[in-house]
Amino acid sequence: MQVSFKEIFVKFFNEFCLLLRLFLSNLDRFGSLLSVDQHDTFFRDNRKIIHVDMDAFFAAIEQRDQPKLKGKPVIVGGDPWKRGVVSTCSYEARPFGVRSGMATHRALQLCPQAVLLPVRMDRYRAVSEEIFNIFRQFTPLVEGMSIDEAYLDVTTNLKNETSATRLAKHIKDEIFYKTELTASAGVSFNMFLAKIASGTNKPNGITVIAPSCAADFLEALPVRRFHGVGRVTANRLHGMNISTGWDLKQLPLEVLVETFGKIGHYYHEAVRGIDHRCVTPVRVRKSLGRENTFPVDTSDLDFLREQVLRLGLEVGGILKSIGQRTRAATLKVKYADFHQITRCRRFFQTTDDAEAIADNAILIFNECAKAFCKKVRLIGVSATLERLGGQTPAQEEFDFMKSPNFT
Repeated sequence: MQVSFKEIFVKFFNEFCLLLRLFLSNLDRFGSLLSVDQHDTFFRDNRKIIHVDMDAFFAAIEQRDQPKLKGKPVIVGGDPWKRGVVSTCSYEARPFGVRSGMATHRALQLCPQAVLLPVRMDRYRAVSEEIFNIFRQFTPLVEGMSIDEAYLDVTTNLKNETSATRLAKHIKDEIFYKTELTASAGVSFNMFLAKIASGTNKPNGITVIAPSCAADFLEALPVRRFHGVGRVTANRLHGMNISTGWDLKQLPLEVLVETFGKIGHYYHEAVRGIDHRCVTPVRVRKSLGRENTFPVDTSDLDFLREQVLRLGLEVGGILKSIGQRTRAATLKVKYADFHQITRCRRFFQTTDDAEAIADNAILIFNECAKAFCKKVRLIGVSATLERLGGQTPAQEEFDFMKSPNFT
């Protein structure tokens, strides 16, 4: 679907008008905020951020569209005979141990009575657009993080509501009224805490983390629940006898940086509830990609090549659907030891042809495969989006064939 310049202009003009209206109606408040440093406690603690996360989004849509599936365990994912992976499962399937990212065949072993359905991404995107339109009725400051979650800055909002908690409830009610789907919401004074809060009381819950209780909440929080702390890092922390936020808080910044590198700064601030990020409604996207983490590390080149082909076709299909073109395809490979490589290959001219993108990704893979010496845990394919004027950044101009090595 091609998007005209007029449609793009109208969309951005409407968003600009909303922002202008918001600014003019709250000029005094904005003026005071502009004079405050973003690192100041007053600025940080007086923001009102909501993080909305849809509940089992893909599976919930399938249950809504097919009422006979309500109350039944539903798995949305790939073909179990082709090493497909679970995209989403309903809450009825979760007590059996089914989780997103799990191999579909394993999920069906755990829950053989589950109904397996294929991914209908076009359908999910359409519903997502409905939900994001609801968000924009409350504030123009909406930053989508994925198809089913977003941050909203409601410090000043289009409803002139002073309570972020009441706004979160109104948003959830409006989503349910218009889509028959439930969402969970987190309310706090920054994005980090709002995100943690939204996952605390799922499904269909609201959790509020006020400035007065943030320290106690974070000190009691298991380190595995801190964003940016994955399985490997959590195990490493546990090996250091660090299991909660309180334990993490006792480590000096110097020790965190020495142990974990630059991300140590993030851990030091996160456990203290510090997050200076602002909700950004307009984000310039540089690339679009899809990746797959395998349930079992593999060195099967035929299987990996099939995954590259599938991901390349999917990326190309999405590009065409949003009216974008690309001049370069990139392959991402993460090995079993978490070492990662990326390789890029340019097209002679911009394209939105899915087969061309997939073919280019396969060519990169074939070159890289000669250097594979370890099992692979993740494969990804992405496309660099064409910039205005048809230009791409210097890194994206890199000619893959001139690469001296693959490590």
